[in-house]
Amino acid sequence: MTLQTWWLYLGAVILISCTPGPNVLYVTTRSIRFGFGRAMIGTSGCLIALVIMLSASAAGLSAVLLAAPGWFEALKYAGAAYLVWLGIQTWRAPDDPLDETQDIISQRERSPWAVFRGGFLVGISNPKLLIFAAAFFPQFIAQDAPWAPQFAVLVTTFVAVEFFFYITYAASARRLSVWLARGAWRRRFNRASGAIFICFGFALLRYRP
Repeated sequence: MTLQTWWLYLGAVILISCTPGPNVLYVTTRSIRFGFGRAMIGTSGCLIALVIMLSASAAGLSAVLLAAPGWFEALKYAGAAYLVWLGIQTWRAPDDPLDETQDIISQRERSPWAVFRGGFLVGISNPKLLIFAAAFFPQFIAQDAPWAPQFAVLVTTFVAVEFFFYITYAASARRLSVWLARGAWRRRFNRASGAIFICFGFALLRYRP
């Protein structure tokens, strides 16, 4: 891979990563509800899932899924179901932070493990990334050079750019928490975020590789 090729790849990844998706929405909502620190824990879950998905794609799992439509459909429905479930949970999130019953539920949701697990499940539940990586990476890999080092550079670059945008969105969203301290604004945000998660889930159901 030449330096010029890498710059082209970097530009493409930036365009892809700056577009909000389920991962960005998850990190953003955790930042607003639980703080920037918890959002970074969720980010680590999303990034680990990203590395696993990209590595699986390179290992040929995407080709297996395309060759076995049943497995791909099962993975797609599982991912869509989780996004819809997450949307319902977000929609039903407490409007009043002083409500004791809801605060107990909130404490469970804000635990480091729960936030990390949520980020990982959001990241790992989208089979579109497998297909995307399988079609995207080969365009930037030189066939006459060792494959492994090039793949390492591509994945590292992708993860670094994703991490940058996660931090950017989480930091920006945290500033909204002052406004969302009011019950009415919190309720509107929860409804909007929940609806977006549900839309992502149904959009995944319509995806055809």
